[in-house]
Amino acid sequence: MEERKFDPYQFIGFILIAVILTWMLYRNGPAEANPTVQNPTTEQTSTQINSVSQNSVVSDSLLQQQKVEAYGDLGALFRPTSEGTVSIQTNEMVLELDPKGGQISKLLLNAYENYEDLPVPLINEGNTDFNIQINTLDGRILNTSEMYFRPIVNQGAEAIQIEMRATLSEEQYVSFLYTFPKEGHLFSFSVRSVGMRALLNTAIPPQLNWKTDVFRNSRSIDYENRYTEFTFGYEADRVDYLSLSGNDEETRQDLRWISYRQHFFSAILIPESPISEAKLISEDRSGEEALGERFTKTFTTNYKLSSGGELNTNLKFYYGPTDYQALKELEGDLEASIPMGWGIFGWINRVLFLPLFGFLSSFLSYGIAIIVMTIIVRLAMSPVTYKSYVSQIKMKVLRPDIEVINSKYKDDAVKRQQETMSLYSRAGANPMSGCVPALIQLPVFYALFSFFPVAFVLRDKSFLWADDLSSYDSVLDLGFTIPFYGDHVSLFPILASVAIFFYTKMTTGQQPMPQQPGMPNMKIIIYLMPLMMLFFFNNYASGLSLYYFVSNLLTIILMLVIKNYIIDDTKIHAQIEENKKKPKKAGGFSARLQKAMEEAEKQKKARK
Repeated sequence: MEERKFDPYQFIGFILIAVILTWMLYRNGPAEANPTVQNPTTEQTSTQINSVSQNSVVSDSLLQQQKVEAYGDLGALFRPTSEGTVSIQTNEMVLELDPKGGQISKLLLNAYENYEDLPVPLINEGNTDFNIQINTLDGRILNTSEMYFRPIVNQGAEAIQIEMRATLSEEQYVSFLYTFPKEGHLFSFSVRSVGMRALLNTAIPPQLNWKTDVFRNSRSIDYENRYTEFTFGYEADRVDYLSLSGNDEETRQDLRWISYRQHFFSAILIPESPISEAKLISEDRSGEEALGERFTKTFTTNYKLSSGGELNTNLKFYYGPTDYQALKELEGDLEASIPMGWGIFGWINRVLFLPLFGFLSSFLSYGIAIIVMTIIVRLAMSPVTYKSYVSQIKMKVLRPDIEVINSKYKDDAVKRQQETMSLYSRAGANPMSGCVPALIQLPVFYALFSFFPVAFVLRDKSFLWADDLSSYDSVLDLGFTIPFYGDHVSLFPILASVAIFFYTKMTTGQQPMPQQPGMPNMKIIIYLMPLMMLFFFNNYASGLSLYYFVSNLLTIILMLVIKNYIIDDTKIHAQIEENKKKPKKAGGFSARLQKAMEEAEKQKKARK
C-alpha cells in the first residue's frame, strides 16, 4: 500500500475553518465579569432586589416630609397622597403604576413564563427607574421620581388611558399620560407640564433618565447574557450596539430608538422625533455574586428634552417578545435590534431562512421543521459535495505521480512546485477543491449560528429530549463545572460531534497519514473539529446542534451514495491518464504564477 503523504493545502483549509469557527464562537461567547467593577455592598444589594421593609417605609416618609419642608412653595409636588397603586390588565400585560414617581412599577407578560414558571417580569421590584429632572429659576432641581401623582383612569373599548398628575395647584401640575391598547405590546406615553412656565428655567433643558436592571429569565444566566444587549438605531437607517462583554459607555447623536434587548424580550423607547444626543451605558451584572444571579445587565439612558418653557414630550414604549416578525410589523426598523448576523449572513437569514422556517413550522413541529430545512439546504448544496468528492478521488489517483515528483526534485523546491502544478493542470485536478465546500458552507453555517439562538419561535418549543430548542438540551447535570464545557451534558452536540468525526474520517482519514518532519500530524484534524463542536456547542441552542447533526449525517449519506452509485473510479482514473498525455497550456493565474516561479528559478541560477 502506498504511503499517504501530508497534504498542506487540505491542512491549511481545515486550520482556516477552525480559526474562523473559533472566532465566531469566541465573539458570541459568555462575557467575563469586569474585574475593575466593585460588587455592591450587602446593604445596597438588599435595597435593590428585596421588597421595601417597614423600617424603610418609615424612613422614606420622614425623608419625604423633610423634602416637602425644604421645597417650601413647591412642597405640594412631593407630599404623599392617599392614592394606592393603580392595577390594570390588557390581553398581553399585567401592569401596576406607582403614585410615587408616576411610573410603571410592575409589567408582566402574562403569555410567557420564565425559568421559574412565572409570568415574565420586565418591570418589577424596583428594577426600573424612570425620572425627568427639571430645573427651576431659583436653582432648585425637581425629580419626577420623587413626586407624588394622583391617577385618573379612563377605561375605553380599545384602550385604557391613565393620567398620573402631580399637582402644585389646580392650574399648575405635571402630567404623565399613558395609553395602553387592549391588544399588543406597544403603548404611548406623554409628559407635559401645565402652568409651570414661570417656575422653570428654560436655559437648562429637562433631562430624562431611564435605567433598568435586566432580569434573568432563562435557566442559564451566562447563555442569556450573551444575547442581552443595548442596541440603538441612529441617523436614517443605521444600527449599533454597546459591548456585549464588560461595561461600556458612549454618547451618540440622532437616535431613532433605544432597545434594552433581554435576549427574547425587549424594552424599546421610541421618541416622537430623533434624540439629538444621549449618553448610553451598559453594565454587566451577571458575575456579581451578591445579586444572586437575578440580573444580567444594567442599561441606562440619559438625554435632554426639548423645552419651550413647559414640558411637552411624546414617547412610545414597546415591552414584549424580541420576535422578528412582530417587530417588523411595527413602524420603523425595530426588527434590526435583533442580531440576525452582519452583512451577507443577516441577508441569508432575513431572505432565506426566516421565510423558509416560518413556512415549514406552520404545518410541522419545530424539531421536524429544522430537520426538513436541513434536508433542503443539504440537497441544494449537493452539487458542491459531488464536485468535492470527485476532486478527492482525482487527488488520490495522482498521489503516486506526486510522490515521484517529490522524490525526483527533492532538493529543488521551485522545480518541484512547477512540476506539481503542471501535473494538476494536465489532469484537471485542483488541490484546494477539498476546502471549497467548507468555505462555501461557512456563510450558511454562520447565518444559522446567528439564527437559532435568537429565533423567538423556538423558545419553549420541545423536541425529543430537548425541552427548549432555543437553549441547550441537558440530559445530565454534573453538579460541578468543567472549564469551557459547563455544568451539564447536552446530547445533540455529542451526536453532532460523532457525525463530524465520521465525516472527517471519510474525507481525511481513509489512509495512513504519517507525521511529516516539521509539520503537525494530519490525524489531529480528525479529532480537533469534533472536540471543538463538543465543547463550544454544549451551551448553545439545541436547535443549532440538531441542524448540524442532521447536516453532517446527510453529508455522509450523500458521499456514500456518490461513491457507491454515481462515481466510477475506474473511468475517472482512465480520464486522468488520458488528460496527462495531452499538453495543456496554463492560463490566467496559473500562467502568471508559473512565470513568476520560472523567473525566480533563473535568478537563483544566476546567483549561483
